[in-house]
Amino acid sequence: MKPRLAVLLLAALAASCAPETPRRPPPVPGPAPLPQGPDQFGLIPAQFNDLPGWRTDGAAAVLPALNRTCDRVLKQPNDKSIGQNGMGGTVADWYSPCSAARRVGANDHEAARVMFEEWFVPFLAVNNGSADGLFTGYFEPELAGSRTKKGRFTVPILGKPRDLVTRKGADGSTESGRMVDGRFTPYPSRAEIEAGAIAAQATPLAWVEDPVDAHILHIQGSGRIRLEDGSVLRLGVAATNGHKFVGISKILRERGLIEDTSMPGVRAWLKANPARAKALMAENPRYVFYTPISGDGPVGSEGVALTAGRSMAVDPRYVALGLPLFLDTVEPSGQPLRRLVMAQDTGAAIKGPIRGDFFWGTGEEAFDKAGRMKSPGRYWILLPQRRSPRIAMAEGQNP
Repeated sequence: MKPRLAVLLLAALAASCAPETPRRPPPVPGPAPLPQGPDQFGLIPAQFNDLPGWRTDGAAAVLPALNRTCDRVLKQPNDKSIGQNGMGGTVADWYSPCSAARRVGANDHEAARVMFEEWFVPFLAVNNGSADGLFTGYFEPELAGSRTKKGRFTVPILGKPRDLVTRKGADGSTESGRMVDGRFTPYPSRAEIEAGAIAAQATPLAWVEDPVDAHILHIQGSGRIRLEDGSVLRLGVAATNGHKFVGISKILRERGLIEDTSMPGVRAWLKANPARAKALMAENPRYVFYTPISGDGPVGSEGVALTAGRSMAVDPRYVALGLPLFLDTVEPSGQPLRRLVMAQDTGAAIKGPIRGDFFWGTGEEAFDKAGRMKSPGRYWILLPQRRSPRIAMAEGQNP
């Protein structure tokens, strides 16, 4: 059964918050029953006081991310819908909240909270009546490299191949491949590409030292190459070869080769076993191609630069890109992670109604946190005030 979006107008829910626990958010009182079945996604009206940590979050820190979304949204026609099924209303619904956000001082957290309370309405996201979900983390890798192949820099970071084409698949998704004798055929796999299958078609944008770090770059998406002269080449995803992603941690776990399947643990094992690492990494058939980007940060699927600690990847079948969310989960250390974030990215492994990938930023500390995060949690979606009264039942529609 295809996932269906059930946006429900129910009686307001007074979600009582249990005391903080060290490892997971407090339980949510059960909402009214929803029809059972795969991915029955719904939104339950809430109050801002229902959000644990709402009063203690430094809410103004999310404003740069919100302003980037506003810059993108307000360039579109007034009647354009935000997200599939118009979950986020129309562009016209965003003029007032975007204008109000720009009037808030950079560090005025109380004014930011007041702005959100005035212009947005929170809804608890549930699936089959449950608010429980899974939240992981990602980061922007930074690798040492060169624009030319020399010395220790022998691993290519490829630009988009000249013969790669995309088309819409039967289910509406985008397929990548190439034309052979006038027919659309699958693009070569990672193993085939690394064996030289497209050497004449793809130009390296940079060369890096370590194949393991290059593989992690492919897993994360965007990244930075610190060149020999100290300058930084920032790269964003231009395309993929269209193959399904298979996580290297899954490969190692299924072979019984590793117990610590966090990304730091996986990286350590691969670097300690270089002879086996190459073949094992090649079992992930998905390959990522890059393009140079400029700006303040890596660019997410929404088309705006991500903000460390305030951007999150979601499944856009359920959550419209550009919406504010209030996240209630825990850090890898077990400390509560409760804050406003913006839905500004997607990911190949980020699938499901209550699912998120938290962007930690750039560098080794971000890598450690992102690589170890696998936390239970929940979130509230904040919809603009002019949108929320018009939420209608969308039962039976694909999100």
